[in-house]
Amino acid sequence: MHETERHRVILSAVQSKPFASVAELVELTESSEATIRRDIAQLHLQKKLRRVRGGAEALTPAHVTALNGRPFSVNISINIAQKRAIAKAAADLCEDGDTIIINGGTTTFQMVHPLATRRLQILTNSFPIAEHLLNHTKNTVMLPGGTIYREQNIVLSPFENDVIRNFYARRMFMGAQGIGPLGVMEQDPLIIHAEEKLLGQADELVLLVDSEKFSRRSALILCPLARIHTVVTDDGIEDRHAQMLADAGVRLIVAPVARSAKGEEPEAEAAEG
Repeated sequence: MHETERHRVILSAVQSKPFASVAELVELTESSEATIRRDIAQLHLQKKLRRVRGGAEALTPAHVTALNGRPFSVNISINIAQKRAIAKAAADLCEDGDTIIINGGTTTFQMVHPLATRRLQILTNSFPIAEHLLNHTKNTVMLPGGTIYREQNIVLSPFENDVIRNFYARRMFMGAQGIGPLGVMEQDPLIIHAEEKLLGQADELVLLVDSEKFSRRSALILCPLARIHTVVTDDGIEDRHAQMLADAGVRLIVAPVARSAKGEEPEAEAAEG
Protein backbone atom coordinates (compact mmCIF):
# COMPACT_ATOMS: atom_id res chain seq x y z
CA MET A 1 0.00 0.00 0.00
CA HIS A 2 1.35 3.42 -0.99
CA GLU A 3 2.03 6.09 1.62
CA THR A 4 -0.91 8.25 0.53
CA GLU A 5 -3.30 5.30 0.84
CA ARG A 6 -1.88 4.36 4.25
CA HIS A 7 -2.38 7.90 5.50
CA ARG A 8 -6.02 7.85 4.35
CA VAL A 9 -6.64 4.59 6.17
CA ILE A 10 -4.92 5.83 9.33
CA LEU A 11 -6.87 9.11 9.39
CA SER A 12 -10.13 7.27 8.75
CA ALA A 13 -9.40 4.85 11.60
CA VAL A 14 -8.61 7.55 14.18
CA GLN A 15 -11.78 9.43 13.24
CA SER A 16 -13.95 6.36 13.79
CA LYS A 17 -13.10 6.00 17.49
CA PRO A 18 -11.21 7.82 20.24
CA PHE A 19 -8.02 5.79 19.83
CA ALA A 20 -6.44 3.59 17.14
CA SER A 21 -3.57 1.37 18.25
CA VAL A 22 -0.45 0.68 16.21
CA ALA A 23 -1.46 -3.01 16.05
CA GLU A 24 -4.87 -2.13 14.59
CA LEU A 25 -3.30 0.14 11.98
CA VAL A 26 -0.75 -2.52 11.05
CA GLU A 27 -3.63 -4.94 10.33
CA LEU A 28 -5.66 -2.38 8.38
CA THR A 29 -2.79 -1.28 6.16
CA GLU A 30 -0.93 -4.61 6.01
CA SER A 31 2.29 -2.70 6.79
CA SER A 32 5.05 -3.11 9.32
CA GLU A 33 4.94 -1.60 12.82
CA ALA A 34 7.94 0.60 12.00
CA THR A 35 6.17 1.98 8.91
CA ILE A 36 3.01 2.78 10.88
CA ARG A 37 4.98 4.55 13.61
CA ARG A 38 6.69 6.69 10.96
CA ASP A 39 3.33 7.48 9.36
CA ILE A 40 1.85 8.49 12.72
CA ALA A 41 4.84 10.75 13.42
CA GLN A 42 4.53 12.39 10.00
CA LEU A 43 0.78 12.97 10.35
CA HIS A 44 1.35 14.32 13.86
CA LEU A 45 3.81 16.90 12.51
CA GLN A 46 1.28 17.83 9.81
CA LYS A 47 -1.29 18.39 12.59
CA LYS A 48 -3.67 15.83 11.10
CA LEU A 49 -3.79 13.64 14.22
CA ARG A 50 -2.30 13.39 17.70
CA ARG A 51 0.45 10.86 18.40
CA VAL A 52 -0.09 9.13 21.73
CA ARG A 53 1.52 6.18 23.49
CA GLY A 54 0.81 3.00 21.53
CA GLY A 55 -1.07 4.64 18.66
CA ALA A 56 -2.88 7.78 17.59
CA GLU A 57 -6.07 9.75 18.21
CA ALA A 58 -8.06 12.33 16.28
CA LEU A 59 -7.57 16.03 16.91
CA THR A 60 -11.33 16.50 16.96
CA PRO A 61 -13.96 13.79 17.64
CA ALA A 62 -16.09 12.58 14.75
CA HIS A 63 -19.72 13.76 14.68
CA VAL A 64 -20.87 10.56 12.94
CA THR A 65 -19.63 7.13 13.91
CA ALA A 66 -17.43 5.60 11.23
CA LEU A 67 -16.99 1.92 10.47
CA ASN A 68 -13.91 -0.15 11.13
CA GLY A 69 -11.97 -1.17 8.05
CA ARG A 70 -10.30 0.31 4.99
CA PRO A 71 -12.21 2.85 2.86
CA PHE A 72 -13.92 1.66 -0.33
CA SER A 73 -11.63 3.89 -2.43
CA VAL A 74 -8.56 2.09 -1.06
CA ASN A 75 -9.93 -1.47 -1.26
CA ILE A 76 -11.22 -1.08 -4.82
CA SER A 77 -7.73 -1.43 -6.35
CA ILE A 78 -6.49 -4.32 -4.17
CA ASN A 79 -6.45 -7.76 -5.86
CA ILE A 80 -8.50 -6.30 -8.71
CA ALA A 81 -7.87 -9.16 -11.17
CA GLN A 82 -9.05 -11.71 -8.61
CA LYS A 83 -12.12 -9.65 -7.77
CA ARG A 84 -13.15 -9.33 -11.42
CA ALA A 85 -12.80 -13.06 -12.03
CA ILE A 86 -14.75 -13.90 -8.87
CA ALA A 87 -17.51 -11.41 -9.69
CA LYS A 88 -17.95 -12.74 -13.22
CA ALA A 89 -18.30 -16.30 -11.93
CA ALA A 90 -20.84 -15.11 -9.34
CA ALA A 91 -22.85 -13.18 -11.93
CA ASP A 92 -23.04 -16.33 -14.06
CA LEU A 93 -25.25 -17.82 -11.32
CA CYS A 94 -27.96 -15.24 -12.09
CA GLU A 95 -30.77 -15.65 -14.59
CA ASP A 96 -33.07 -13.00 -16.03
CA GLY A 97 -36.01 -12.45 -13.71
CA ASP A 98 -34.11 -13.36 -10.55
CA THR A 99 -34.49 -11.30 -7.39
CA ILE A 100 -31.14 -10.89 -5.64
CA ILE A 101 -29.34 -8.95 -2.93
CA ILE A 102 -25.85 -7.55 -3.52
CA ASN A 103 -24.17 -6.40 -0.35
CA GLY A 104 -21.77 -3.47 -0.44
CA GLY A 105 -18.10 -4.24 -1.05
CA THR A 106 -15.35 -3.91 -3.61
CA THR A 107 -15.58 -7.54 -4.79
CA THR A 108 -19.36 -7.46 -5.13
CA PHE A 109 -19.03 -4.11 -6.92
CA GLN A 110 -17.30 -5.90 -9.80
CA MET A 111 -20.55 -7.79 -10.45
CA VAL A 112 -22.06 -4.66 -12.01
CA HIS A 113 -20.15 -5.16 -15.27
CA PRO A 114 -21.23 -8.73 -16.13
CA LEU A 115 -24.78 -7.88 -14.97
CA ALA A 116 -25.07 -5.09 -17.56
CA THR A 117 -27.05 -7.25 -19.99
CA ARG A 118 -29.31 -8.89 -17.40
CA ARG A 119 -32.84 -8.08 -16.24
CA LEU A 120 -32.92 -8.58 -12.47
CA GLN A 121 -34.54 -7.09 -9.40
CA ILE A 122 -31.69 -6.06 -7.12
CA LEU A 123 -31.59 -4.78 -3.55
CA THR A 124 -28.24 -3.28 -2.58
CA ASN A 125 -26.97 -1.10 0.26
CA SER A 126 -24.06 0.13 -1.86
CA PHE A 127 -24.17 3.55 -3.53
CA PRO A 128 -21.52 2.70 -6.17
CA ILE A 129 -23.34 -0.52 -7.09
CA ALA A 130 -26.73 1.20 -7.27
CA GLU A 131 -25.37 4.13 -9.29
CA HIS A 132 -23.67 1.93 -11.87
CA LEU A 133 -26.67 -0.38 -12.25
CA LEU A 134 -29.02 2.57 -12.71
CA ASN A 135 -26.83 4.35 -15.24
CA HIS A 136 -25.60 1.40 -17.30
CA THR A 137 -28.13 -1.44 -17.04
CA LYS A 138 -31.85 -2.18 -17.26
CA ASN A 139 -31.99 -3.89 -13.87
CA THR A 140 -34.53 -2.77 -11.27
CA VAL A 141 -32.66 -1.36 -8.26
CA MET A 142 -33.78 -0.81 -4.68
CA LEU A 143 -31.89 0.90 -1.85
CA PRO A 144 -32.73 0.51 1.87
CA GLY A 145 -33.06 3.53 4.11
CA GLY A 146 -30.58 4.31 6.85
CA THR A 147 -27.38 6.14 7.70
CA ILE A 148 -24.81 6.81 4.97
CA TYR A 149 -21.24 5.79 5.76
CA ARG A 150 -19.11 7.75 3.33
CA GLU A 151 -15.81 5.87 3.63
CA GLN A 152 -17.43 2.52 2.77
CA ASN A 153 -20.10 4.07 0.48
CA ILE A 154 -22.88 2.01 2.05
CA VAL A 155 -26.22 2.57 3.78
CA LEU A 156 -26.86 0.80 7.08
CA SER A 157 -30.25 0.89 8.75
CA PRO A 158 -30.66 0.69 12.53
CA PHE A 159 -34.39 0.03 12.15
CA GLU A 160 -36.00 -3.40 12.16
CA ASN A 161 -39.07 -2.38 10.14
CA ASP A 162 -37.61 -1.17 6.86
CA VAL A 163 -37.81 -2.15 3.19
CA ILE A 164 -35.44 -5.08 3.77
CA ARG A 165 -38.13 -7.00 5.65
CA ASN A 166 -40.39 -6.85 2.58
CA PHE A 167 -37.82 -8.04 0.08
CA TYR A 168 -37.34 -11.68 -0.94
CA ALA A 169 -34.21 -12.80 -2.78
CA ARG A 170 -33.27 -16.06 -4.41
CA ARG A 171 -29.64 -15.34 -3.61
CA MET A 172 -27.61 -12.87 -1.60
CA PHE A 173 -24.11 -12.04 -2.84
CA MET A 174 -21.70 -10.69 -0.24
CA GLY A 175 -18.05 -10.32 0.64
CA ALA A 176 -16.34 -10.71 4.01
CA GLN A 177 -13.34 -9.62 6.03
CA GLY A 178 -12.29 -13.23 6.48
CA ILE A 179 -13.46 -16.83 6.47
CA GLY A 180 -12.35 -19.74 8.65
CA PRO A 181 -13.57 -22.94 10.33
CA LEU A 182 -15.86 -20.97 12.64
CA GLY A 183 -17.52 -19.12 9.79
CA VAL A 184 -17.68 -15.75 8.03
CA MET A 185 -16.03 -12.83 9.81
CA GLU A 186 -16.46 -9.06 9.74
CA GLN A 187 -14.81 -6.16 11.59
CA ASP A 188 -17.64 -3.93 12.72
CA PRO A 189 -20.75 -4.66 14.86
CA LEU A 190 -22.86 -2.31 12.70
CA ILE A 191 -21.99 -4.32 9.59
CA ILE A 192 -22.81 -7.54 11.42
CA HIS A 193 -26.24 -6.21 12.43
CA ALA A 194 -27.06 -4.98 8.92
CA GLU A 195 -25.92 -8.16 7.19
CA GLU A 196 -27.82 -10.40 9.60
CA LYS A 197 -31.04 -8.70 8.47
CA LEU A 198 -30.15 -9.20 4.81
CA LEU A 199 -29.23 -12.87 5.34
CA GLY A 200 -32.74 -13.61 6.55
CA GLN A 201 -34.27 -12.45 3.28
CA ALA A 202 -32.42 -14.80 0.90
CA ASP A 203 -32.73 -18.51 0.17
CA GLU A 204 -29.05 -18.90 -0.69
CA LEU A 205 -25.96 -17.07 0.54
CA VAL A 206 -23.15 -16.73 -2.01
CA LEU A 207 -19.86 -15.53 -0.55
CA LEU A 208 -17.38 -13.74 -2.81
CA VAL A 209 -13.87 -13.78 -1.31
CA ASP A 210 -10.40 -13.77 -2.81
CA SER A 211 -8.13 -16.57 -1.65
CA GLU A 212 -6.25 -14.31 0.78
CA LYS A 213 -9.41 -13.98 2.91
CA PHE A 214 -9.03 -17.61 4.03
CA SER A 215 -6.01 -16.53 6.07
CA ARG A 216 -7.65 -13.40 7.51
CA ARG A 217 -9.27 -13.33 10.93
CA SER A 218 -11.48 -10.87 12.77
CA ALA A 219 -13.03 -10.68 16.22
CA LEU A 220 -16.64 -10.88 15.01
CA ILE A 221 -18.38 -13.87 13.42
CA LEU A 222 -21.30 -13.08 11.12
CA CYS A 223 -22.52 -16.63 10.48
CA PRO A 224 -21.27 -20.24 10.56
CA LEU A 225 -20.03 -22.03 7.44
CA ALA A 226 -23.20 -24.10 7.42
CA ARG A 227 -25.22 -20.99 6.52
CA ILE A 228 -23.24 -20.48 3.31
CA HIS A 229 -24.51 -22.18 0.17
CA THR A 230 -21.70 -21.26 -2.24
CA VAL A 231 -18.23 -19.74 -2.00
CA VAL A 232 -16.75 -18.14 -5.12
CA THR A 233 -13.00 -17.54 -4.96
CA ASP A 234 -9.93 -17.37 -7.20
CA ASP A 235 -7.55 -20.13 -8.21
CA GLY A 236 -5.09 -19.20 -5.46
CA ILE A 237 -7.15 -21.11 -2.89
CA GLU A 238 -5.16 -23.73 -0.96
CA ASP A 239 -6.27 -27.37 -0.89
CA ARG A 240 -6.77 -27.28 2.88
CA HIS A 241 -9.20 -24.38 2.57
CA ALA A 242 -11.10 -26.11 -0.22
CA GLN A 243 -11.32 -29.19 2.00
CA MET A 244 -12.62 -27.06 4.88
CA LEU A 245 -15.51 -25.94 2.67
CA ALA A 246 -16.17 -29.46 1.43
CA ASP A 247 -16.32 -30.78 4.99
CA ALA A 248 -18.90 -28.10 5.81
CA GLY A 249 -21.01 -29.03 2.77
CA VAL A 250 -20.35 -25.71 1.03
CA ARG A 251 -20.29 -25.58 -2.75
CA LEU A 252 -17.03 -24.15 -4.10
CA ILE A 253 -16.63 -22.28 -7.39
CA VAL A 254 -13.04 -21.50 -8.39
CA ALA A 255 -12.61 -18.63 -10.85
CA PRO A 256 -9.32 -18.76 -12.79
CA VAL A 257 -7.66 -15.34 -12.86
CA ALA A 258 -5.22 -15.74 -15.75
CA ARG A 259 -6.53 -15.51 -19.30
CA SER A 260 -5.96 -18.27 -21.83
CA ALA A 261 -3.48 -17.94 -24.65
CA LYS A 262 -6.30 -16.90 -26.97
CA GLY A 263 -7.30 -14.07 -24.68
CA GLU A 264 -10.61 -15.70 -23.81
CA GLU A 265 -12.13 -15.64 -20.35
CA PRO A 266 -11.53 -19.04 -18.70
CA GLU A 267 -14.59 -20.77 -17.32
CA ALA A 268 -15.01 -21.08 -13.57
CA GLU A 269 -14.82 -24.56 -12.13
CA ALA A 270 -17.38 -25.79 -9.63
CA ALA A 271 -16.58 -28.31 -6.92
CA GLU A 272 -19.49 -29.75 -5.03
CA GLY A 273 -18.98 -29.88 -1.27
